[in-house]
Amino acid sequence: MSTTEHIFLDKYHPGSWRALNGLGLKVREAALESGLDRKVIELLNVRTSQINGCAYCLDMHVADALKGGESAQRLAVLPAWRDTALFDGVERAALALAESITNLPDARTRELEDAYARDHLTDEQYSAVSWLAITMNAFNRVSITSQHPVRPKTD
Repeated sequence: MSTTEHIFLDKYHPGSWRALNGLGLKVREAALESGLDRKVIELLNVRTSQINGCAYCLDMHVADALKGGESAQRLAVLPAWRDTALFDGVERAALALAESITNLPDARTRELEDAYARDHLTDEQYSAVSWLAITMNAFNRVSITSQHPVRPKTD
């Protein structure tokens, strides 16, 4: 094998990939049961993938968000969500927590983001958002490491 060939981790270890997908399904189910709606879940998937620079996951989750009723405007301004009034308190708290988990800032910043999230999310939602971010970070890393391609859509 040449060093320029990509190693698709999901193909070489399909059992591990299936386990990660199973975790993703369980985490999504827990998030919905906690009262988070599908739009919030996809916003978190998109935002985490933006931070990580995962083109494959961005392509998938932006499409899923749009299909789920998310607006193009909100997706366009998502990197600057703190500077708009387009997101409600739960969404803002979830985004702040997901960003903190993804970026792992200094302890003081994590404390502030955590306190903000705890003020706006139930304990169950806090846990669900945390698991969503953790799981999306894992998916991002698999796709980035594997260099999963983004193929042009043929609408």
